[in-house]
Amino acid sequence: MKHKIRHEIRHKIKACSELEKSRKSDIIKTRLFNEEAFKKAKVVMFYVSLKDEVDTTSMIDEAVKSGKRVCVPVIFREDKRLIAGEIKDRVKDLERQHFGIFQPKAGHVREVPFEDIDLVIVPGVAFDKYNMRLGRGHGYYDRFLSSLPDRTTTIGLAFDFQVVDNLPKDSHDIPVSRTIAA
Repeated sequence: MKHKIRHEIRHKIKACSELEKSRKSDIIKTRLFNEEAFKKAKVVMFYVSLKDEVDTTSMIDEAVKSGKRVCVPVIFREDKRLIAGEIKDRVKDLERQHFGIFQPKAGHVREVPFEDIDLVIVPGVAFDKYNMRLGRGHGYYDRFLSSLPDRTTTIGLAFDFQVVDNLPKDSHDIPVSRTIAA
């Protein structure tokens, strides 16, 4: 079932024009920046968007400029985990690595303890009205989200067609606090 949903959503993303994805990403950015959890957060962890995701690049840049501490995922493929790595400048600090994802340059990772993170912006292939999330199937984010303190707010970003009524749920699946879509 999860595989079928991933396939259907990927098809819808491919059918969505770059202009439409950009327009929707701008709306989502405005909604996120108006969230109380975002305004109050001192340390925000963003995912660095891929071509088929809500674009977070301008969100990251603006959050850094506004004085927030910003971190992004650093993937350790060997033990299938991720940590938060602080960045000061998205363009200078990141390089393309595993799965084509931009991460802090090797040897320049400034790890941020999970307890310091106030807000995590979470990617997903799909979300449902109960805030369950369907990822890419590797489990990195579920393991990461399960290790965060309860007080940490997690927000999923999605295009409106990525929000479905109900997702299949396994025992290891971790919901987000809420989802912002456009």
